Amino acid sequence: MTTVPIAAEQEPGSTITLLEPQEGTGLVRRTVLPGGLRVVTETMPGVRSVAFGISATTGSRDEDDAHAGSAHFLEHLLFKGTERRDALEISALLDGVGADHNAYTTKEQTTYYAKVLDRDLPLAVDVVGDMVANSVLDPGEVETERGVILEEIAMYEDEPADVVDDVFAAHFYASSPLGRPVLGTNDTIRALPRDRILEQYRRSYVPSELVVSAAGNLDHDAVVRMVAEVFRAKLAEAGDARPAGPRLGGAAPGVAPGTALLARETEQAHVILGREGVKRTDPRWYALRVLSAALGGGMSSRLFQEVREKRGLAYSVHGYSSSYSDTGMFQVYVGCLPDKTDEVLAVCRAELAKAASGGITPEELVRAKGQIRGSWVLGTEGTSARMGRLTGHELGHPRHLSLNADLALFDAVTLDDVGAIAEEVLNRPETLAVVGPYEDDRAF
Repeated sequence: MTTVPIAAEQEPGSTITLLEPQEGTGLVRRTVLPGGLRVVTETMPGVRSVAFGISATTGSRDEDDAHAGSAHFLEHLLFKGTERRDALEISALLDGVGADHNAYTTKEQTTYYAKVLDRDLPLAVDVVGDMVANSVLDPGEVETERGVILEEIAMYEDEPADVVDDVFAAHFYASSPLGRPVLGTNDTIRALPRDRILEQYRRSYVPSELVVSAAGNLDHDAVVRMVAEVFRAKLAEAGDARPAGPRLGGAAPGVAPGTALLARETEQAHVILGREGVKRTDPRWYALRVLSAALGGGMSSRLFQEVREKRGLAYSVHGYSSSYSDTGMFQVYVGCLPDKTDEVLAVCRAELAKAASGGITPEELVRAKGQIRGSWVLGTEGTSARMGRLTGHELGHPRHLSLNADLALFDAVTLDDVGAIAEEVLNRPETLAVVGPYEDDRAF
């Protein structure tokens, strides 16, 4: 297994090889520019595209009360004009080369990207880099985007299958910013002034807190030169700053068991049943991922078979795990008719209890590993996925792993490993979130 630790001590101006070309992975190189800006690329010969992205190490969990919603607000504003270009020119330049361009904010990062033909990479670097380095945060655009974000929140709240995620998180992580919605709320967005957003931008969008990643038909040294040119002024201001290290560990936030109900007149009830999982760097993450696949990862999974196929209680049912730097969750989602919720929960709880006491079968282990291997490989064949993988490793892991190394860790998971993590996680206190047409005091 070939891995190279991600070293915050890497000398500015130096380039190291993180991964040599092998099956499933191209040449991965990393350069740290003076000022602490990291550039990580994967060369993929034989493709005609390049996915280019710039990520800030800040997400919604990093906001204090006064800045709640600002990370996502910035995601909108950086498309709205720089010292060199207005919003129309930014979009016209990228649209004019057929770029797939957008941005997204998570609990722990914000990423801006453009996927282009390889010949148009210089344009993508220039435009996306200009957006990140030189945004003006025009006051008029702040007010315009405030309205757009409020519309986005309204659209999201019209989807109860999405809302139940926020209901769960708000209850589960009640004492932590992890419980906040990434978009912010109507109240926080209305109250957020431009100067608070500007504070967030100046604090978080400095070279040492940014990662540039690119994957596709590219030359690493050429990408480094283009990035250095776009960020020339910012790098000079940063002086001898070193890159921020990956987000690792820390004290896990407290979690709250119990039930959170949002009464709403919906045609279906939307239910999440969850427990505390493991952080993303926990070696048991691989076993928990296998357990998730066996219990709720596909049409042959236990929960799908028991809830939908045998009893016809729901259309959608699946189990999954999610992880952060210091904690994680194991969850089961079900959408069902409101009068079926009690029966659905009884079946799910019974199956989780069986897994907690007996693990999974050898056949389920083989099937779950096969499902993971197939989806893992197919999901990382494109340049955008490879770019995202580079970013994820750089921001949240102690080292970069090749695709084969990741798959080997899944292959190494045993029945005993899955049984041990099932016994631990599935016996932890339960948290339940429900969105549906119930009275506020309805018990589940």
